[in-house]
Amino acid sequence: MSTDTYDQKWHTELEATLTHEFEAHTARLTQLTADTGDPAEAHTNAALIVATRQNLERISGALRRLAAGTYGNCEKCGTAIPRERLEILPHARFCVPCQQKHNG
Repeated sequence: MSTDTYDQKWHTELEATLTHEFEAHTARLTQLTADTGDPAEAHTNAALIVATRQNLERISGALRRLAAGTYGNCEKCGTAIPRERLEILPHARFCVPCQQKHNG
């Protein structure tokens, strides 16, 4: 299998996985935001809602980058993000050095 075919297969599988995760998080957000009338439950769900929305934002960003052909390139310096990093953190926007500067 050529590298291009391998990369295309990986991207196709990644897109399917990210799409599935997006759908799961969307369903979760719908559940969390359903008003049950219980103030204690609403308070407890607030942090979960924020985390779920952040995950949706990260996943949709990765899907946009895949569609645009920019997935896997650091948004700060433009270098390729190592595949190992993307396999662990598929929504990574920065290479490790730029991420460390961004967080610092």
